[in-house]
Amino acid sequence: MRLVAHEFMTLDGVMQGPGGSEEDTSGGFRHGGWVAPAFDDTVGEVVTGWFARTDALLFGRTTYDMMAAYWPLVTDPDDPVAQRLNTAPKHVVSTTLDPAEAPWQGTASVIADDVVARIRALKDGGEGELQVHGSWQLLQTLIDERLLDELRLIVFPVVVGRGKRLFDDVARPSGFDVSDVRVAESGAVAMVLVPSPFRIATYEVVDGAEVMVEDPAG
Repeated sequence: MRLVAHEFMTLDGVMQGPGGSEEDTSGGFRHGGWVAPAFDDTVGEVVTGWFARTDALLFGRTTYDMMAAYWPLVTDPDDPVAQRLNTAPKHVVSTTLDPAEAPWQGTASVIADDVVARIRALKDGGEGELQVHGSWQLLQTLIDERLLDELRLIVFPVVVGRGKRLFDDVARPSGFDVSDVRVAESGAVAMVLVPSPFRIATYEVVDGAEVMVEDPAG
């Protein structure tokens, strides 16, 4: 399976509390709910398209608990996001959740140890997309271990200051190829990013012209 992360992000890189003021107040975060003012029809189409491609889901415990408390209440058969979230197989990374007591129907596994190896096994064990949504702490591991095949990102035109950042503590630099971009009327920008080698370059004057020279050390 292809492992794909889907994230909302502010201009200053924060992904914490996009959905509401009480969604994630850890660390004293007080600015939750920054997505809704710019969530227009284009953003809605992009997000619906994400879930149309869902074959299985992978969550960290905090995001899993938050979604498990909300989405089973959405029973509208015409809601495509709720339908995929509630019916797709779900895997959650947690050392404390008892698999027998998992609150969300369709929870296929609880990953309590050997997290990287277990996720690699999930990727190798099927077809389609294994999708991550939110899950900040888990996402740091996926980035550090270079497990992501694709990152789908919507950047919202707002800054919030301190908060959980998408690329919180990058151990190794990485480049990205941008395979798709959509700009919403609200100013939100949706991007599809594919990891690629990190490159650096400089500029030199050659025969009177400024020329970019790539540094092979990058």
